[in-house]
Amino acid sequence: MSLFLDALRMGFLQRALLAGTCIAVGCACLGVFMVLRRQAMIGDGLAHFTFAAVGLGLFLGAAPLAVAAPLVVAASLLILRLPEKTALLGDAAIGMISALGLAGGILLASLGHGFNVDLFSYLFGDILAVSRAEAVCAVLASLGIVVLVALNYHDLFALTFDPAHARVSGVRPERLTRLMAVLVALVVVLGVRVVGTLLISGLLVFPAATALQIARRFRSALWIAALVAAASVGLGIALAFVFDLPAGASIILLNALFFAAALLRPRR
Repeated sequence: MSLFLDALRMGFLQRALLAGTCIAVGCACLGVFMVLRRQAMIGDGLAHFTFAAVGLGLFLGAAPLAVAAPLVVAASLLILRLPEKTALLGDAAIGMISALGLAGGILLASLGHGFNVDLFSYLFGDILAVSRAEAVCAVLASLGIVVLVALNYHDLFALTFDPAHARVSGVRPERLTRLMAVLVALVVVLGVRVVGTLLISGLLVFPAATALQIARRFRSALWIAALVAAASVGLGIALAFVFDLPAGASIILLNALFFAAALLRPRR
């Protein structure tokens, strides 16, 4: 562990901790709302679609995340729109977007033989390779999520627990639902560098699920989820660095341990 503390002076590790913590906190804040609204799997569908969007960016020779961000935001809005325009339920729309993303990513990987390794690295994440620009984007995204949740807290609270009453009270559920979808899309795109497309949904679900087992009030659930997410990233990176383990997998497994500990805790 002393080796890890000495390594904290290195820029790449500082960027990894900063970006990972910010993304994790953003995922945790959004995850509490998404889990309670039974929309947690949107993150999983968008993560798979991100795989294809990143592949398109590499195929075009452009910045992968810059290409992926608008495409994934559009996909998140499409997930909301499909059930309104068709007879499909929400989970069917998520499954369709998820399958489309994986198929598109595999097709692009087969066409672009030169970037296969780069593309498939996004499946598992590479938090230690986070650039300065990506770290800045992670900080800005996390701050934006926290500010928007704080400004719309009461409306989001009402929409989460009683949508009918929220609508009668003047809350615009469509606007807030689209806002949440856009924020989830952005945090998923940035999160693929932290834990990869296969695991990013874990950062949306596990901290929120852990907090909801412990918290007695909704506001405290948000704080606990953020703390659990930040702790899992810090400890996960430390374990990965010291024992030469995959950082993304370590972060998610720690989240699972926190959730298991919350389940074993005596309920009041």
